[in-house]
Amino acid sequence: MSASPGLEMPASDEPMKLASDFPAADETEWVTLAAKVLNKSRSPGDELDGDEVRRRLRTGLPGGLSTEALYLPDSAPGLLGYPGSMPFTRGIGPVPRDLPWDVRQLHEDPDPVATHDAVMVDLEHGVSSLWLTVGDAGVAVDDLPQVLDDVLLDLAPVAVTGTDDQVAAAQALADLWRSREVDNPRGNLGLDPLGLAVGSGETPDLTTLQVAADLAARFPSAHPIVVDAARYADAGGTAVDVLGCAVATGIAYLRELEGQGVGAELSARSIEFRVPVTDDQFLTTATLRALRRLWATVGEHSGVPADDRGAHIHAVTSWRMVTRDDPYVNILRGTLACFGAAVGGAQAITTLPFDAAAGLPDILSRRIARNTQVVLAEESHISAVADPGGGSAYLEDLTDQVARRAWAWVQELERAGGMTSALTSGMIAERLEASRAEADQALARRGQPLTGVSMYPQLREEPLRRKPHPVRKTGGLPRRRDAEPFEALRDRSAAMAAAGRPPEVFLATLGSHRDYGPRQTFTTSLLAVAGIAAVEGGELASEAARRPMVVLCSSAKGYAEHAGAAVAALREAGAGRIWVAGRAAELGPEVQVDGELYDGVNVLELLGSFLDILDAAPARESNQ
Repeated sequence: MSASPGLEMPASDEPMKLASDFPAADETEWVTLAAKVLNKSRSPGDELDGDEVRRRLRTGLPGGLSTEALYLPDSAPGLLGYPGSMPFTRGIGPVPRDLPWDVRQLHEDPDPVATHDAVMVDLEHGVSSLWLTVGDAGVAVDDLPQVLDDVLLDLAPVAVTGTDDQVAAAQALADLWRSREVDNPRGNLGLDPLGLAVGSGETPDLTTLQVAADLAARFPSAHPIVVDAARYADAGGTAVDVLGCAVATGIAYLRELEGQGVGAELSARSIEFRVPVTDDQFLTTATLRALRRLWATVGEHSGVPADDRGAHIHAVTSWRMVTRDDPYVNILRGTLACFGAAVGGAQAITTLPFDAAAGLPDILSRRIARNTQVVLAEESHISAVADPGGGSAYLEDLTDQVARRAWAWVQELERAGGMTSALTSGMIAERLEASRAEADQALARRGQPLTGVSMYPQLREEPLRRKPHPVRKTGGLPRRRDAEPFEALRDRSAAMAAAGRPPEVFLATLGSHRDYGPRQTFTTSLLAVAGIAAVEGGELASEAARRPMVVLCSSAKGYAEHAGAAVAALREAGAGRIWVAGRAAELGPEVQVDGELYDGVNVLELLGSFLDILDAAPARESNQ
C-alpha cells in the first residue's frame, strides 16, 4: 500500500518502541505520586507512607479476595502454562471459530406446545443447545418427546434438569435418543443427587448415580452427571464458597462412581459443572479458570489421564443478580456475565432473559438472551484468541487467589467427612448464611449497588406481566435474589398507593438551589428506592403540618444559616418527624432532629422505618 502524499513510511522492519521517549518508571515512583494525591487533605505529620498507600488503594471483594491498584509484569504468580494442557487454567483446548461455545437456552414452561414452539424459534435463530427443566416444576417427563419433536437431536445438544425425579428425567432423554437412533448425542442427563438435596432439604442419595456408568458407556459424548453450583450462589455463597462446593461435590461423585467400579477416566468424562456467572466479569473469568485448575489437580491425584482432566463448564448468568424492577438493566448484567464466561473458556453458556424475575420469558426476552451470545461469539470475536485474559497480572493474581481460597474450603469440607456429611450436618448452610449476612450488609448500605433498584430507581414504573414460573420444591437451602428485600419495600409502597395512601415525604429545601440541590437530588433518589415520592414546594409551615415526615435539604453552609429557624418553625407548625439529608452535626448542637440520611446508611432499615411511620400516620385530606 502506498503512503499518502506528505507521509513517509518507516524504512525499518524493527518494532516501534512507543514509550522509548519517556523515562523509565518503577513502583516506588508510582507510590510517591499516589501518596501526594492521598495526602493532599491530611495534616502535616499525618501523611500516609508507601505500605499504607497500597493498603488504602486495595479493593476488597467477597470471600476474602482483594485487588491491587497497580500490577507490574512480574506480579503474576507461577507459570502461565498453555491452553489445553495441565493445569488447564487457560482452557481445555482449541474451540471452533464458527461455534466457540454452546448457546444454551433454558426452557421451563410446563405447556408442551408452548415450549415446543419456543424451542423451534430459538433453534432457528441462533441457539445451538437446549436446557429443559423436567418434572413437577417444568416439562412433564411424558411430554419430552412432544417438546423435542422436529428437533435434530444429532445436531442440537440437550440438557435436562429433573426437578423431582432426576433418574426419570435422564432415562426419558436417553430413551428419546435411542428411539430416534441418534448417533453419538451430546448434552447433559442431569444426575445431581447432592444438588437435588440442596433444593429439597432431603437426605442425599448418591446411589442414583448407579445409572451414570451405563449412560456414560452408551453415550460417550454426553455428560450423565452435572454439578449444579448455582444453588450455592443463590443461597448466599461467594465465588469462593461456590467453587469449593462444586469441587467437593465432584470429588464426592468420583468416590461414589469408584465404589461402583467405574474407572477414573470414565468418571471424570461423565461430569459437567454448572457455574453461576455474574456482572463482575473479571471475577467470573477468574472463577472459571480457577475451577479448571482445581479440577485438574483432583484428576491428577485420582488417576485421571492427563487429557481428561479439564473441567467441562456450563456457565449460567446468575439468578441471584436478576432484578424484577427496572428489568432492562438485566440485559447489561447478562452481557457482562456472558462476556466473562466466554473469556473464562466456558463450553456452554445460558443467558437468563431480562424478565426472568417477572415470570416465564416472552419471545422478545428470549431473543435478546440468545442474541447477546451470538453477537459476542460472531461479531465481537472473543474466541479468536485462546484465553484472551491470560498473562494479565491482575487476572492471574485473582485466579490464584480464588483457587487457593476455594481449595482451602475444599480441604475443610473433606476434613468434615466430605460434601454429603457437610451438607447434612448444616456446615454448608452455616457458611453460606454467614456469606449472605455479609453480602446483605453491603447491599443494604449500597456498598454493592443494584442499578435501577438500590441506585437510580424509577419511581413510576409499570411492572412486567408474565406467566408465573412453575412452583419449585422448597425445604433446602434458601434461594433468594439480591434485589428481593428492596422489591419488598416497593411492594409495600404499591399496596399503600392502591389503598389511596401513596407514601410521600416533604423535602424542606433551605437556602438557594446551589445549597440544597445536590442533597435534594440524593434524597429524592433515596426515597424512590422504596417507592416513596418526594414532595417539594409549597409554604414550609403549612406543608409540614400536613406531612408526617419532613427531610431538611441543604449544604453545611445552608444548615448553619437556616436550620435553627426552619426546625423551630416546623415544630411549631406541628410537623411530625424531621430528618436531615447529611449529618445532624452540621445543624449545630442546639438543633435536634429525628434522624439522618447519608451515603452509607442502611437503606433497608431506614426506608422500612419510613414506611412504618407513613403507614401508621392518619390519612390526610387531599388539597386537590
